[in-house]
Amino acid sequence: MDTLTHGLFGYTLYRASKKEEMPVNMKRSLLVTAMVGSQIPDIDVLSQLTETGRMMEQMWHRGLTHSVFLVPFWALLIYGLCRWLFKVRDRKIFYLAMLAVFIHDTIDLFNAWGTGYFEPFSSVRITFGTIPIIDFVFWAIFLTGFIVSKIKKSLPGFKVYRWIALAMLIHFSLQTLQGFWVEHEAKERFDRTELAATFVPWQFQVIGKKGNRVEIYRDSVWSEPKQQATLVSSEDSDLKPLLNQNPRAKVLLQWSPFVVVVDDEERLGIFDPRFYRNGESFVAEYIHKK
Repeated sequence: MDTLTHGLFGYTLYRASKKEEMPVNMKRSLLVTAMVGSQIPDIDVLSQLTETGRMMEQMWHRGLTHSVFLVPFWALLIYGLCRWLFKVRDRKIFYLAMLAVFIHDTIDLFNAWGTGYFEPFSSVRITFGTIPIIDFVFWAIFLTGFIVSKIKKSLPGFKVYRWIALAMLIHFSLQTLQGFWVEHEAKERFDRTELAATFVPWQFQVIGKKGNRVEIYRDSVWSEPKQQATLVSSEDSDLKPLLNQNPRAKVLLQWSPFVVVVDDEERLGIFDPRFYRNGESFVAEYIHKK
């Protein structure tokens, strides 16, 4: 998910807890815990400050820092930070940090970009593609609840935010179940399938590969599939020149579930068809032929 959405999840967690009788330092600790925990796995963006980090961006971003095995580590780190800043010792801080980080790591599984959820024991990128990278429905749910909490002063704030959290969970569940069904139907026609949710709720882009042909179409539970593109991958091309001259191509080949190979008079390259828009994929690596 995008940074804003992760922040909304964290703030919702904070506001959903009942805090009226808590001391000020405890409230501050919970706020810091929820907000930092909802963002800290993305600390891996700092790797892009180095040349190696920029080359390895696709494997390193959402890689080890998003591993489910690191959730307790991040929680302990946040707990220690709050203990140092606010002089507060309470297990609630650790448990809230665990929950915030777990939500971040897990929700990212459902974007097309995926995560290294089981690193360092597995380098496989897990992706379900049922939720778009920016989901405006989450924003709308949060905004609606925020307005209600401001207008209806008689309603306890923590209850409003619990309803916000429930509504977000329901939206996530409905969206994901529909995506799984759409992809299940597609698997009957292709050797490999991938899903990429669009920005329109309940609408999905299905990418299917059979042999050297890749078909991209839009589909939903409620409508007929609409063809968007048919691509032909040059599967027999020798990729050694590309991999030798462009190290980022090696990373892309490892990161993508499958790629389309382009081999024409001008260039040799590969691209991820999940991000194919207007005749090009914005996740691609090429070399130009002399």
